[in-house]
This record gives sequence, structure tokens and C-alpha cells, in this order.
Amino acid sequence: MPNIPLKAAKLLFLALGLALLAAVIADADLQQVSQHLARVGWSGLAFVLGLHVLTFCTDVASWQLTFTTVPLHRRWTLRLYAVRLAGEAFNYVLPAASVGGEPVKALLLKTHYRIGYREAAATLVLARTNNAIALVAFLGVGFTLLLASAFFPAAMKAVAGAGLAALSVGALLFFLIQWFRITSLAGRRLQRTRFGQRLDRAVHIIHDIDEHIVQFYRESHLRFAIALALGFANWVLGVVEVYCVMKFLGHPVSFADAWIIEAMAQMMRTGTFFIPASIGVQDGTFVFVCRAITGATETGVAVAAVRRAREIIWIALGLTLYWLYSLRRPAAAM
Repeated sequence: MPNIPLKAAKLLFLALGLALLAAVIADADLQQVSQHLARVGWSGLAFVLGLHVLTFCTDVASWQLTFTTVPLHRRWTLRLYAVRLAGEAFNYVLPAASVGGEPVKALLLKTHYRIGYREAAATLVLARTNNAIALVAFLGVGFTLLLASAFFPAAMKAVAGAGLAALSVGALLFFLIQWFRITSLAGRRLQRTRFGQRLDRAVHIIHDIDEHIVQFYRESHLRFAIALALGFANWVLGVVEVYCVMKFLGHPVSFADAWIIEAMAQMMRTGTFFIPASIGVQDGTFVFVCRAITGATETGVAVAAVRRAREIIWIALGLTLYWLYSLRRPAAAM
């Protein structure tokens, strides 16, 4: 019974997203959209998928740098690639602030590669932090370009600035919670209570994870810096994708405008984590921003459609990998 309100909320958010998506599609000339997509073709979609393979490589390499027991070896890069791809499929579809797939990654690492839950959890937190800091830097550049653009009204620039400020504060707080071991401190306080005595093991696990994270920040400065650089490169490759898709569609834009389009889409996606895959919101953002730059609603719908096609294929690959992992014997039994 307690899960009913949560399920109802998820269905409500999904319904709202679908309604927004329907409104976006209804406002476009679908025949023109079809013509735009025909220009992209299968070769264009294949290019987008190939580019995303490279983009995902930077994400995996950034994550690999946070491990202390995993060597910087190609074999382990491929393993982590598969695990991350499987987990990210769940992150796409679950309305859980893009962390619904993190337990999946930890389970696969433990079951198939004998990496303990504590180290796996620590690296996942570190990867999430790197990603958030790099995103704020990426959005900062996008906001600077937005301010200099004549395509957008002052009201939109103000909203974008407020969103960037909120995300910056969130990323800073997330980092400070780790640096000052706030979770461990809260656990110790809870442990002193009558109820907290039953959570002794959980508190020790949280403490170990916090120690692993802080040790990485203090002793692995170079790895941390490279991981951040790779995280930033990951976001920039998203700009390259938008830039190329716009060219395929016959509406080329400058790299600065492509950066604005991708930055606004990612900001809205992050802010609407409670909607599965930000359906409707991400698509509406593409339409709004592309229409402001090109004057054509259909261009934005086509860009959103290409992005969704790539995401659906990627989700399918991730879920297939998860299914294949489920067929394998655990590492302990091999």
C-alpha cells in the first residue's frame, strides 16, 4: 500500500511528459519533419550512433580512473563499458534522478568481476560527482554563449541563469557532503539513538565508502583532474552530435548555437529527472531552442526525433547486455 502514491506519481509524471510530447508533435508539420529525417537517413543515424560510442568511451574512462583496484587496461575498459551501458539503460527509463541504474552497476561489478559493493558504491558516487561538476562547467559556457546570442529573449536568459545557479549549488553541496563526510557524521549521530544501534553495520559501510571517496580526492589529484576533463569532453561531444545532425537536416548552425541547444536540453533534462527519460520536456526544449535559432519548428522536432532514436537503440543495447549478464554464472562460481 505505501508504494501506491509513488507509483501514481510516476504514472502522473509520465502522462504529463507524454502530453507535452503530443503537444510538441501537434504543432509541427509532420510531412516536413519526415522530409528532414529522410535527409539524415540510415547513414546519418549510423554516424550519430558511432559518435555516441566514442562519447560513452569518455564517460567510461572517467569512471575507470576512480577505481583503485582496477588497472587502466583495455580489458577492464571493455568490462566497465558493458556494465555502465547496462546500468545506464535503467537510468534512462527510471524516474530516479538518473541513479536508478547505479545499484545495477554495483550488482554486476560484484557478481561478475568480484569488486566489492563498498568500492563500487564509492566509484559510482565519484563518477556522479565528476559528471555533475563537468556539467556545471559545460552549462556555464553555454550560458555565456546564450547571453551573447540575439536569438533569445531576456526572460529566457534569466530563467537559464537561475537554473544554472541552482545546479551549481547542488553540485557544490554534493561535493561538500562527501568532503566533510556528512553522511558518516549523520550515521554516527543516528547510531547513538536507540533505533540507530540496529544500524551498526550500515553505518560502518557508509563510513568505509566515505573514507574511500575522501582518500581519492586527497591522494589522486591527477586522476581527478583527468576524470573531470573527460567528463567535460563527454558533454562537448553532445554538442558535436547536435552540430552534425543540424547539418544533416539541411539547417547548419554555428558550433556556438549547437552548444546552446545541447546545454539547454541537458539543463532541462537534469531539472526534470522525475519524468522518465524527460520525455516531452527534452523534446520540447529542442523544438523551442531550434525554432528560436532557425525559425522552423520542424527542425527542432527532427533533432529531437534523431536524439530519441539514438537513445532507444542505446537503451535496447543496455537492456540486452543486462539480460546476457543474467545468463552468465557469477564470478565466484566460474
